[in-house]
Amino acid sequence: MNGAIDLRSGKGHRDENFPVASLLISAKHRGPILAFYEFVRTADDVADHPTLDPGDKIAHLDALEAGLLGHIEGEAVARRLRASLDERQLSTRHAQDLLTAFRMDVTKLRYRNWDELIEYCSYSAMPVGRFVLDVHGESRSLWTANDALCAALQINNHIQDCRADYTDLDRVYVPLDALAASGAGIEDLGAPQSSAALLQCLHGLAHRTDALLQESRGFAAMIGDFRLSLEVAVITALARRILGLIKTRDPLSENVHLTRIGVMGGTLKGVAAGSLARLAWGGLASHRSKDA
Repeated sequence: MNGAIDLRSGKGHRDENFPVASLLISAKHRGPILAFYEFVRTADDVADHPTLDPGDKIAHLDALEAGLLGHIEGEAVARRLRASLDERQLSTRHAQDLLTAFRMDVTKLRYRNWDELIEYCSYSAMPVGRFVLDVHGESRSLWTANDALCAALQINNHIQDCRADYTDLDRVYVPLDALAASGAGIEDLGAPQSSAALLQCLHGLAHRTDALLQESRGFAAMIGDFRLSLEVAVITALARRILGLIKTRDPLSENVHLTRIGVMGGTLKGVAAGSLARLAWGGLASHRSKDA
């Protein structure tokens, strides 16, 4: 069996929908975040490999975990992350949660309802933000807002890629009860254009995702590290732009991904909004302190 690194798709941190350890993040924190990303990206590519047998996928994921925990020498990405975590005295839990999600990608191809999808997000998305917060030494009281934002990002991605997930990997993240309620079927996801029923379903999911973004309001301003707070503000702004596309377009036949100009615009808007929110939050905190 070849190593997991040989199964990489070639996708890197600059190819993601959202910034990963961008220049907004302090240089001292970018190393651990990139080590985490490379480990996770390798595992994700294993789970998504188009021709690898499911049993081999699970074996690779198990080997990555064993390497991360130091039970075997393991892949270079596992050794680098293990060393980085040891240096910062950080837990392996977040990386292990993501491995759980990738195993689910191999073995669980359908989700019955919204609650099952959110449970999947608790392994596939929320640990990413939690890890970044831990690297920065932020309070775990921020996890609730983080989890809502990360789940929204994940579900945005599921809606954007719902056709490819179905046709290429036979995965359906659109909840089955939502499909049934709109009168759509799983096979509708493979069409070149959404049926009226499927479009109703997908737009309905987008509105539920909007509610998650509402739950995360104020998250960026609450983060102690100013540079991280700007990064989160940018990510939030980009998520809202993508959701705006999903709400008004057909993900099967129209572009629901941001253009380069859209990303630039969202980034500038996020930095501006994040800076203003930070000032407002600081002023409110100062006022409360004086009143106490």
